[in-house]
Amino acid sequence: MRAHLARVDAVIVQAVIAGALSFAHLHDLAAAAGQGGWKAWAYPVSVDLLLVAAWRRMRAQQRAGQPAGGARLWFLVALAASLGANVATAGLLDLDHVPASLRVVVAGWPAVAFFGGTLLAHEPRTPEKPSASVPPDMDAEPSSAPPAVDESHRDALPASPPDTAPDLPTSPSPAPVVALPPALVDRVRALAEEHHTATGQPADPDTVRARLSLPPSMTPAVAAHL
Repeated sequence: MRAHLARVDAVIVQAVIAGALSFAHLHDLAAAAGQGGWKAWAYPVSVDLLLVAAWRRMRAQQRAGQPAGGARLWFLVALAASLGANVATAGLLDLDHVPASLRVVVAGWPAVAFFGGTLLAHEPRTPEKPSASVPPDMDAEPSSAPPAVDESHRDALPASPPDTAPDLPTSPSPAPVVALPPALVDRVRALAEEHHTATGQPADPDTVRARLSLPPSMTPAVAAHL
């Protein structure tokens, strides 16, 4: 545990030192390019914020499987601005006589940073994939209760003839088959073809129904589409 905390502390200290040095270099370059006062302090904040925002958006898009070209471009732009300031203030540039081209770049940076930050903030989010679910009315078993008879018309019904033969046992009528949605029908057929390809035998309706997490009452409906 102590070793882990020591590693974390070392990383944090290193990040703070590197960030402070880069911040100071950007401030010195902005001040030398004619951006004095609070404006010289705002430049390093702008560069570092764009760098962090582009990095976070790039990582989020990569985890979601989306192309991260736009975020990567703005990350490289902010990184080039930070590295350029570090190199320019390392004695390779006379800060007392800054070239006009560098003054133009420093003066134009706020517009570039604003444009990049706006694009990063308004990039479309990852759409959530709708989860396939069984319609709620498919779990309910069909009602087999006989229709109610209106008492007011009971006397108008014809009398049943007297029984002349013993009642014969009748087999129960099969329950009506519930219609499946087209998407579920396609899924049933795809699973049946997959089973036939793997085993060489036709798929069992009960097996297909179980793989789709449907109730046992849906077995006839599944069998009707195999």
